[in-house]
Amino acid sequence: MSSMTDAVAATAYWGAHDQDDPFLVMARLREQGAVHRVKLPDGHAAWLVVGYDEARGLLNDPRLSKDMHAALARDADIVAEGLPGPALARHMLNVDPPDHTRLRRLVSGAFTPRRVESMQPRIAAIVDALLDGIAARDPDRPVDLVASFAFPMPFTVICELLGIAAGDREAFGTELRALVDAPERTRAIAAAAAVIDMLDDLVARKRHAPGDDLVTALIAARDGDERLSEQELRSTIFQLVVAGHDTTTNLIGNGVVALHRHPDQLATLHTHPDRIVAAVEELLRFDPPAHHATFRYAVDDVEIAGTTIPAGSQVLVGLAAANRDPARFDDPHVLDLARADQRHLAFGHGIHHCLGAGLARLEARIALASLLRRFPGMRIAVPFDELRWSHGDGVVLRGLAELAVIPGPTGGATA
Repeated sequence: MSSMTDAVAATAYWGAHDQDDPFLVMARLREQGAVHRVKLPDGHAAWLVVGYDEARGLLNDPRLSKDMHAALARDADIVAEGLPGPALARHMLNVDPPDHTRLRRLVSGAFTPRRVESMQPRIAAIVDALLDGIAARDPDRPVDLVASFAFPMPFTVICELLGIAAGDREAFGTELRALVDAPERTRAIAAAAAVIDMLDDLVARKRHAPGDDLVTALIAARDGDERLSEQELRSTIFQLVVAGHDTTTNLIGNGVVALHRHPDQLATLHTHPDRIVAAVEELLRFDPPAHHATFRYAVDDVEIAGTTIPAGSQVLVGLAAANRDPARFDDPHVLDLARADQRHLAFGHGIHHCLGAGLARLEARIALASLLRRFPGMRIAVPFDELRWSHGDGVVLRGLAELAVIPGPTGGATA
């Protein structure tokens, strides 16, 4: 494998994530091989996997660990620990079995298919209210679809599920966004401290006055036989808040852009709104909300695609790149809402498959179907190459910082 991948292709790869279309650079890398040694934006070395079969296999490979603290103890220079820091880092995405099994079991009851489907009327009501707010504005003036719709919808849903009071959500959301996206580290550090204080206050209030919500259930589990530690409790709530809204926000924004870049597919969905389930799956494949899986490192040497990844190395599994692998999908760069093969990796694979995938799918189906029905003539207000992308830590997530659209006249009430 050429060492030029380290300096040239990797630099172009990460830089492309700030631009309109990073998939061209992904394809260039994949043509050179399925596995590459690269340098991450924070300066650390890692192994990047861009092939579908290789990515799917590694996502469930026990030779890869997700325990970042164990990795840092083994090699303090493997990755920048960064924010939010240890106080919020003991959740199911940062541990291996048996801790992962225990933590996932405690939370999984809130995301059963029956529980998720029961949330449909409330999600629809939240969507309706937000679209009413957009409809009340001048239909010919731009509105930021991220700030007015794609962010507040899933954020409200996850806050209600957890039992975060309506009066606390605005301040909480402000600090969360600063923690994830603030360009100045001092602001991000202050936001992390504020989030920790807010979560500790939430737990204290739920202990004093329990409710019918997930935080109360987690507290009860901690006080029972399952024994969630204080750090695990706080970290789990934090992880659920972030994962419960960030990915859906990106899915809605990325999906709207993809549909408008492919007007034939947008027209098909307008004509056949009953195809929304398949449409969401294709949008997840085409431009997933998380372009890479979360932190993993090799605890043993891992041989894959003719390359040996040495023990102790960080491994970054490229979900978006795998979803565009021509060895797996026919015409992978074509958005095809009628695509039969929907076995994408947008939500991962194996024991760490996204627990909230069902909820994210439901939210996206309701949000996109209602948005298209309510504003059939909506158009994006800026050229595609002027869209402003944001991806949190620069590695895992990729979504829109803002999305200016011209709503146009309403086409009817939402369902």
